Amino acid sequence: VQLQASGGGLVQAGGSLRLSCAASGRTFSTYHMAWFRQAPGKEREFVSGIMWSGDVTRYADSVKGRFTISRDNEKKILYLQMNSLNPEDTAVYYCAAVINYEWEYYGLGSSPREYEYWGQGTQVTVSS
Repeated sequence: VQLQASGGGLVQAGGSLRLSCAASGRTFSTYHMAWFRQAPGKEREFVSGIMWSGDVTRYADSVKGRFTISRDNEKKILYLQMNSLNPEDTAVYYCAAVINYEWEYYGLGSSPREYEYWGQGTQVTVSS
């Protein structure tokens, strides 16, 4: 699968953005998907993930209650709705995908090493 992230930009603190990740290929619905982010000088960190079916999601504590992940398997698009943004959310955001049948029993993975396919990233900058 090939992934193309978009929707980043410059926004003031308290504002909102919606990121999209368009996938190519015919098997998008079989992939677990996630958003990661990487700020300058920091490691890539998990933001949110969603099971292939869309019925299980996971969020980093830092974004719970502010961000919402969703997917449209027919359109082959992953979304991240980001509300109440603050300057600490500034980073390059990446979408990622993997097929892992074990996760249906053990839960969504949150390490970058667990994901196989990556989009190119989209910059989100939140000004104070």
